[in-house]
Amino acid sequence: MVEFSRYYIEFLRTFFSNIWLFLTRLWEAFSNLLVHDIIGYFEYLINSSNKFNLLDWITEVVVLIINLAFITFVVLRAIQLFRKYIRFTRREIEKDSLLEEISMLNVKTAELIDEKNKILAIKVGTASSYAEKEGEFGLKDSDKKKTVAPSRFAKLISVDEEYKTKITSIVMEPEDMVTLPELVSRFIGFTASQLHLYYAEREIRAFFAGMATSKILILQGISGTGKTSLPYAIGKFFKNDSAIISVQPSWRDRAEMIGYLNEFTKRFNETDFLKALYESTYREDINIIILDEMNLARIEYYFAEFLSIMEMPNVNEWKIDVVPDIWENDPQNFKEGKILVPQNLWFVGTANRDDSTFTITDKVYDRAITVEMNYRAEYIDAPYTEAVDMSYDYLEHLFREGIKANPMDSKLMDKIIKVDDFIAKMFKITFGNRILKQLKAFVPAYVACGGTDLEAIDYFLSMKVLRKFETLNLSFLKQEVAQLIALFNKLFGKDTFSISIGYLTELLKTV
Repeated sequence: MVEFSRYYIEFLRTFFSNIWLFLTRLWEAFSNLLVHDIIGYFEYLINSSNKFNLLDWITEVVVLIINLAFITFVVLRAIQLFRKYIRFTRREIEKDSLLEEISMLNVKTAELIDEKNKILAIKVGTASSYAEKEGEFGLKDSDKKKTVAPSRFAKLISVDEEYKTKITSIVMEPEDMVTLPELVSRFIGFTASQLHLYYAEREIRAFFAGMATSKILILQGISGTGKTSLPYAIGKFFKNDSAIISVQPSWRDRAEMIGYLNEFTKRFNETDFLKALYESTYREDINIIILDEMNLARIEYYFAEFLSIMEMPNVNEWKIDVVPDIWENDPQNFKEGKILVPQNLWFVGTANRDDSTFTITDKVYDRAITVEMNYRAEYIDAPYTEAVDMSYDYLEHLFREGIKANPMDSKLMDKIIKVDDFIAKMFKITFGNRILKQLKAFVPAYVACGGTDLEAIDYFLSMKVLRKFETLNLSFLKQEVAQLIALFNKLFGKDTFSISIGYLTELLKTV
């Protein structure tokens, strides 16, 4: 035991003396590096500089500057790394504290949920007791109806109440029974004389022809050209104000536009869009819903269901699901929790082209009729013009008769097929059956509104087909574009297709 104690004491003495020797030598090394050696460096420099010439002194200064710069860089870099380490350590500590706080909040949330469930259970028990008392005292059915909960659709029920005593039938006067060309000129006169808004005949013809072709119209162009005011003026002209819905960048699905059922309150969060859609089911005139700045969000996300159902040939299947179940006090025009999109309703979207908006995809463009608005129309000195009382049935009759009376010429269709073949061969873009079907409705409707068939074809091709050229690398297709312009001039007459040729020329300027 004594020998082991002597050994262990000697071991500890040797161990700690070695540690002390290590620290002493480490201190001596640092002091020599930072103090004694530096003094020696300068003494050696002074002794050696007696033999320096001018070139030696210049070299010495340059080398000294380089060495100082290197040392400064190393020191600064070490300081930066040390700061990064400190920030990283602090961030990790903050993360740990946040995780702890989140854990505590989760625990509190669970406790609150339990408490909420207990309260609901108490309420259910109270309701059951009340129901038992009701049966015990034999309340009459008329008394029971007074205890029915309010509808989950407050806004839509208010629409039902409003239209209970409202006359919705449209009585048209003889002066309101106009033709399509008269409708175009009367609208232009109305907006100029009463709203101080001015539009070119070509734009209004394209708008009405678009209404005859599709239930979705897109007004696009530069800001300030009257895109929103045009459908607004249409509503004023037909004496039924258009509903203006401002699209938000946060819209990701249909719930943002239609609304959703709050499972906790059992009330439906109704939107202005849903109210305007529902109100149109009561009316017999023309209804417009404006989706203002519709490409601030992705259209094919929030408007996907409407794009799909309006492709169905049977208009009785144009139903939008609102709620999955049926309540007795749901709105009157609900059918099994669905709304039938009426035929007297058009969706008109406005779209700008800038960095704040999304690109409108072919899925949307192919289903809609696009009206380009890049210029303000000139002032029109029109006499005072009245709005019209017009039913949807009469306007639809005008469209049907106009399309029937102005069928597309077979020779023109043959020329369009040649253009389609050329574009498919050179640019790998084809019209498609949907676009050809729209063409056969748009062109006759445009002619019925007072335009020419060549002007309508030119306008339609530029908006529906040539627009897809924006996705191509035209820097390698300049010769093919020139050949397409030559084909337009050959088939339809020189410079007849001014819109399409002008559009292709502008595209080439951007490459």
